[in-house]
Amino acid sequence: MQQQPVFIQVGALADGFAPDNNTLPSCTELAGRSFQLLDTAGNAYTLSFGNDGSLTLHDAGRDIHAPCRVSSLRDSLYFVDCLPAQPAGASLSLVLDLARGLYTRVDGQLPDEAATRLDPFRRVAQGLELTAVTATISHGTVDHAANPGEELHHPTHELVGMRNQYRYSRTECYEHIYLNDSFYAWQCLQGVEQGLADVDRCHYIKLADQLYLFVWREKIIPTLGVVLIDLARGKTDGKIVGYQGGDFGSLSNFAVGATAQVLNTTRHNLD
Repeated sequence: MQQQPVFIQVGALADGFAPDNNTLPSCTELAGRSFQLLDTAGNAYTLSFGNDGSLTLHDAGRDIHAPCRVSSLRDSLYFVDCLPAQPAGASLSLVLDLARGLYTRVDGQLPDEAATRLDPFRRVAQGLELTAVTATISHGTVDHAANPGEELHHPTHELVGMRNQYRYSRTECYEHIYLNDSFYAWQCLQGVEQGLADVDRCHYIKLADQLYLFVWREKIIPTLGVVLIDLARGKTDGKIVGYQGGDFGSLSNFAVGATAQVLNTTRHNLD
């Protein structure tokens, strides 16, 4: 009898992804630099990068100061990621598009133990999403106020219908099917989650031609993924965050990167 696939904690997933992976190296190009971020409501925030690999964000009356990872998938475009000290389970990721003077921000929040243990039937009965992981996505400009008609990073339908394969390492390979504007299906073809598959909540943001920010929120094991997908280069870069183990005592926040291949695209004829 075929062995039943078992869902694993994010810490175990990180261990499986670690050896011989396709993650981009961290870069230091932003060290010592500061930027002003202006959102669509007119609020201004100061983002500064230290020479010690940390960032400081002066944000709505509070300061976020934390070690960060910075990587660059395209020239003058940076993925920045950190874990704020408060609140517990918080995640902050930024895409800084310095060539165009734009940014996208993803504020993630993992659920506490009580929210995680609320079963799907009760979540539906209470009008909640099946996933207790949340993500707030916002957009704005860098070092200038938005000009009339200036196009910011924005939600897109362009990935919908694609079936893509992602090779994260010699041992880890996944398939994604982007079903519609709200959900995607994934399966592990090879690796520590081999045989597992699910459909989860997701968000697609267009950054540039053939360049997207893909955010997903898993419902079984609390997981947030924030990944850049460059279809022109055939490469991804980003992060996955979740709990290290089943005790909710610590987080596992690890970088991921893959080679990307579009297998096919489905277009439904509904006329």
